Amino acid sequence: MEVGKLSKLARSLGAFRRELNRVAGAAPPADRVPGVGVALGGGFARGLAHIGVLKVLEEEKIPVNFIAGTSVGALIGAVYASGVCPKEMEEIAGLIRFRDFARWTLSRLGFASNDRMTGMLRRCLKVKTFEELRVPLAVIATDFISGEPVIFRSGELIGPVRASCAYPGMFLPVSVNGRTLVDGMLAYSVPTTPLRQMGAERVLAVYLKAHWASAGPRTVFEVIGQCFSIAQAKMRGLWQADADVIMEPEVQEFAYDAFDRAPALIHAGEVAVRHALPQIRQWLAPAALASPPVPTGQPQPAAVKTLGLA
Repeated sequence: MEVGKLSKLARSLGAFRRELNRVAGAAPPADRVPGVGVALGGGFARGLAHIGVLKVLEEEKIPVNFIAGTSVGALIGAVYASGVCPKEMEEIAGLIRFRDFARWTLSRLGFASNDRMTGMLRRCLKVKTFEELRVPLAVIATDFISGEPVIFRSGELIGPVRASCAYPGMFLPVSVNGRTLVDGMLAYSVPTTPLRQMGAERVLAVYLKAHWASAGPRTVFEVIGQCFSIAQAKMRGLWQADADVIMEPEVQEFAYDAFDRAPALIHAGEVAVRHALPQIRQWLAPAALASPPVPTGQPQPAAVKTLGLA
């Protein structure tokens, strides 16, 4: 089946499922706020924009009841869910460089290992296991053999986060519980569906739309990255059906390894979520919870796209 037809089918199935839930009474009653989940997608250094998203949600007192993360989204999500505030995360981001979580290696399986991430996470995380997190978290990886998504929600944190960040070709695969795992982007580039499975009634998706190369490839990393970026864009329909609002921080101008531009990337995340605040606040207003879904055809700001309520 063609990618376009598959994406269209996925959107139709998602809309059908949401309507069934509404008719069956699955929508939250008007006297309580819904459970809000935030899906943090992959994007290498561009993922620092996630810090800006979480920062504004906290400043605006928007409750975050669930988090799911893929790749760098898993790392940011784990640090935040462990109890590190956005201000602390900003300070850490300003110091992080590629060498802090990766080291070059000679291997047939990749150019680098992300084993240094173990030490970095031990210094950053305030807890060691999923069960100790202050916000329920799902970390997404991909089984290298079967191609199936592997969703971690219990046990120790560091191994699953490393596996979710094991970008194929660049980083060596990571073994967790006897399974060989690679980047969760191959399973869920933006993990909205796992949030629904966790019980989130409203889902905010953060999609870092940007290619790795703006001209002809200069390195093997740009070849690999550009291929995955193209595939990610074409498979968008497979996850957007489970999103109520999609936020797209403007990160196109940033290189994939632009860790030195952390303040600007964080600001891009702040701008994107502020565009979405009017819609998000509707979810928290009791009168709005009983209202019908927002029509998908209404014009939206460039940085946020509303898909209707689940």
